[in-house]
Formats: sequence, C-alpha cells, structure tokens
Amino acid sequence: MKEVGQKKTPKIILYVFLTISALISIFPFYWMFVIGSNATNSVNAFPPAVVPGPFFAENAAKVFERINFFQALFNSFVISTAVTLSVLFFCTLAGFAFSKLQFKGRDGLFIFLLATMMIPPQLGLIPNFMVISWLGWIDDLRAVIVPAMVTAFGVFWMRQYVQSSVPFELIEAARIDGCSNFRTFWNIVIPAVRPGLATLGIFTFMGTWNDFLWPLVVLKDRSVHTIQIALRTLNDVYYTDYSMILSGTFMATIPIIIIFLILNRQFIAGVTDGAIK
Repeated sequence: MKEVGQKKTPKIILYVFLTISALISIFPFYWMFVIGSNATNSVNAFPPAVVPGPFFAENAAKVFERINFFQALFNSFVISTAVTLSVLFFCTLAGFAFSKLQFKGRDGLFIFLLATMMIPPQLGLIPNFMVISWLGWIDDLRAVIVPAMVTAFGVFWMRQYVQSSVPFELIEAARIDGCSNFRTFWNIVIPAVRPGLATLGIFTFMGTWNDFLWPLVVLKDRSVHTIQIALRTLNDVYYTDYSMILSGTFMATIPIIIIFLILNRQFIAGVTDGAIK
C-alpha cells in the first residue's frame, strides 16, 4: 500500500501543476473577453471588473463601424494561409534535400542558412522595401506573402525532422522501385513527417497572423490592411476605448485558436516525437 501511495502523490502534484499552468495560460484570453464585454469606465474602476459584462455585442458593433473588420480578417487569412502552405512545401523540400541527398557544398550551405537566423529581420526592412517598391507591389498582398515563402527556421526544423523520422533504407527502397527524388519526397517523406508539418504550420500561421511591422510598411491602403493594422487604427489621439479595442482583439484571436484545435493532436505529436525517440 505504501508503494501505491508513493506513486499517486507525484501524479497528483503533476495534475495540480498542469491545471495551474493551464489556468494561467487561459487567463489572458479570459481577461481580454472580460474587458471587451464591459464598458471602459468599469474597466478603469477599482477594483476592476473580473466577470464578463453585457456590452460585448455593443463594443463589437463599434469595431465594425470603425474598420472593415471582415475584410481585414480575410486579408490576414489569405496571407497567413498562403505563407503557411508555401513554407510547409518549400521548407520540407529543402529539409529533405539537406538531410537525404548528397551534393557538393551541402553542409556549408546549411551552415550559411543557419547563420542567417542570427541576422535581425529589421536590418532587411529597407532593402526589402526597395525591392518591393521596384516590383510595384506596394499595397499588394504579394508584398507580404512572397518574402515569407521560405524561412531559415522552417528549413532547419524540417531538416532535423526528416533526418530523424525517415531512415535511409526507406529512401533507398524507393529509389530501387524507380521513384524519382520528387516522388520519393511526395509519397514517402511527406506522410512520414506530418506531425512536424503540423507543428511548423501552427508556428508559421501564428507568426504571420500576428506580424505587424512589415505589413504596416508595405500595406498603406485600407482595403488591404491586415487585422493587426486595422486594430491599430482603433486608437484615437485623445481617448482610447479599451473595451472596443479588446473586443476586436478577442474576435481576431479566434481564428488562431481554431487552427490550433484542428492541428492540436499533430502538434503535440510533432513536439514530443523527438523526445520519445
């Protein structure tokens, strides 16, 4: 009986820790909804409101009046989806090449790729803007999509994942059966690395959805604003309606949560797969 009690105690501590961690993680989202469903004067009161109020629909209506919310949401969805799909395809293709194909300068090129991750993205802001301006893509969604189609982190992530998940024997068997490199990649590698793809997809979608600086630089017209830029325009010079802003922010967060819930199982498998192996 003593051994059973000793085994139960660590599990109880683990569950308590996980429950507290989950509550801490959920609280900012809950607090966002609380502020967005109350009037601003109740938010500024002390003690502040801690339960949802009855004004969420009213605050959301103010957001719809001030900005073209659904157009901005659609623009963000198009950009995030296009960037995510291109990153998944090209980064997995590059990861396959770096991990399973032999070619001259492979290791040196991979080291150079990793070195680019040390360069702050802000340093490329002006050169990228000059290129986009020369192409005539200012106020065009392509200005945000094309520069983000491949990332060094994505190539590194998929290279490591392909290397650990796809044995060389499987690649050799596909070549013996007459598969080309691309067919091997498409029919053998892609199904084997789906958890890694889901993990990279969530990171990429969230990062693109929340990106603010680069879209702010190249998307000036209101018709092509992303949701992050559109929410920024809700700020007034002399008065800030926090309830209205937070109600809009709450609604803009829902698509990210939906994407995570859809890919939740694959995401957990991708994160824990390396540790299990």
